[in-house]
Amino acid sequence: MTDFPTPRLRRFFWLYKILWTLGLPFAIAYLFWRGRRDPLYRGHLGERFGRYPLTLKNAVWVHAVSLGELRSAVPLIQRLLAEGETIVTTHFTPAGRREAERVFASEIAQGRVRAVWIPLEFKRTFRKFFKAFTPRYGLVMEIEIWPEMIRSAAENGVPLFACNAQYPHKSFTRDIEKSKWRLDLHKGLAGAFVKSDLQRDRFIAAGCPNIHVTGELRFDQPIPQDQVAQGDIAKAKINRPTITITSVVKGEDDTYIQLIKSSPERLFIYVPRAPERFEETYQMLTDAGLKVARRSDIFDDRLTINDMPSVDVILGDSMGEMYFYLALCDAAIIGGSFVEKGAHNISEPLALGKPVIVGPHTWTIEFPIVEAIAANAAVQVADNKALLSLVKSDDFPTQLAAEAFFKTQEGAVNRTLDAIKIATQPLE
Repeated sequence: MTDFPTPRLRRFFWLYKILWTLGLPFAIAYLFWRGRRDPLYRGHLGERFGRYPLTLKNAVWVHAVSLGELRSAVPLIQRLLAEGETIVTTHFTPAGRREAERVFASEIAQGRVRAVWIPLEFKRTFRKFFKAFTPRYGLVMEIEIWPEMIRSAAENGVPLFACNAQYPHKSFTRDIEKSKWRLDLHKGLAGAFVKSDLQRDRFIAAGCPNIHVTGELRFDQPIPQDQVAQGDIAKAKINRPTITITSVVKGEDDTYIQLIKSSPERLFIYVPRAPERFEETYQMLTDAGLKVARRSDIFDDRLTINDMPSVDVILGDSMGEMYFYLALCDAAIIGGSFVEKGAHNISEPLALGKPVIVGPHTWTIEFPIVEAIAANAAVQVADNKALLSLVKSDDFPTQLAAEAFFKTQEGAVNRTLDAIKIATQPLE
């Protein structure tokens, strides 16, 4: 990291500091605005400024900005804990923090895990964070690039690695053509544990050192068998073909409403990505003339049900129960893939042998969707019309293909642990 930061980055950081200083009131206002729907956004505000009432020395730092990133980190964190490590997880959204507090509740009670907010992008806030937790090294999950986080880690001697990392084609092309300073940021990392050979080549091109191909951690996520068992019981009561639409984001609801209206013979499980959209999604679906039942109304806390209602849609208005919703279906449509924001992960349906359907926007999951399509475990449609045609034809990938592909992807946790030991050996 002798050439970090580059002259280009030094110029950028000068402007970046000014923007953050001037923009701080707006950042705080944003947190309070988001806090109207989720009060946790404005909770523990001192942590955003590096003030942590509970500390944890010599921890392994795992930054998982939100829910998806935390879930991908869970199997790795569990193994690190089993090896005797202590962990501090940092988050920006309540969804990620809540999931960490739920999954690691016993470890938090034992003082082995802390789940906190990532500090805002200032040198002084990160200095306080590093003083509170003295992290031995950091793992930034997925594709998070926070300039001050990277610079401060380098300046404070904290080895920071991109983990379960990818550099999507869309971002990589943009950075080469228009945002070379973002490429330079990778030189400040201590290394990267990437998902595929293609991702390795992109990180090399960005100047990142110490790169290891480790695969996709999501394929090693623990499967909650109780959810699957209850889903199987409920599925037997459905007695009609069923599709689960996972992690639906704003902007693609019209696509799915059109599909549901055109497929009255099917039941659809409709799972919004964000909990703050549960109520507005219910209103949207009912306003479209669809018969909708909320999961919270028809299933009890143990996910049991007496009689399955005669409806078009079951709205998945709960968090942390995706495997239950997937157990109910014959195939899964991946939310986000019909808007430019991009698709969410496909490992969960594949883990249950559920064929996967994605729309045109899959740049966020370049690996493993390309490989899954090649293995006939997933199918991609070009637009809304093609989606309607596919569902009408019932020509989905097979369960056997989905299960076989999933098996070929397991083992990322072991590969990542091996890579961490190699990458940190000369650094600790």
